[in-house]
Amino acid sequence: MLGKTIWAQALTTEQLARVEAEVFIRKISAGAFVCRKGDAVTHWIGVHEGLLKMSSVSPEGKTVSFAGMASGGWLGEGSLLKDEPRKYDVIALRDSELLYMPKPTYLWLLDTSIPFNRFLVTQLNERLALFISLVEYDRMLEPDARVARCLAALFNPYLNPGIGLNLQISQEEIGNLSGTSRQRANQALQVLEKAGLLKVDYGSIKILDLDGLRSFHG
Repeated sequence: MLGKTIWAQALTTEQLARVEAEVFIRKISAGAFVCRKGDAVTHWIGVHEGLLKMSSVSPEGKTVSFAGMASGGWLGEGSLLKDEPRKYDVIALRDSELLYMPKPTYLWLLDTSIPFNRFLVTQLNERLALFISLVEYDRMLEPDARVARCLAALFNPYLNPGIGLNLQISQEEIGNLSGTSRQRANQALQVLEKAGLLKVDYGSIKILDLDGLRSFHG
């Protein structure tokens, strides 16, 4: 995975060697917490294989989903720059294999690699744009459009670079990511399929029109 990431390809041989020596792998079972709101932030986390959900629970007990993280994505880059507890939960929606970069390694790359800094600036900007769009579709769009935008958000070349247009994902996982029930997610997928934006197969979805998903309003 490291060899395929945008930021790792730009490292020097010495920098990449240190990263490879200090990053470690951990397997997380479906439904388990990767990290919890309030935890100390000690690692930058990459998704080698799997699917994660970034979310938080409101004081009223409502779960608010922020984003999905698929293979190739990394999370927590902004949190590592702050000396404060994590502000959100991250849960594995399926059995996942994750890469953990210790905070000292991450900060060392910030100090020594201009390309790594450029990558992070772009990633933070993409993350900000994603969260702005999430606020929009949560407040303004009906469920079909929310599911469409949620799926489209997974196909960001910086945030989830390892994902392909044939997405292995269940309707329950889509419901978890979009804040809808599995049944409502299924209804939305039928609408999006009839619109020619995707094709639904058992346990997977083939994206036919990514731009159409990003602009779908119902």
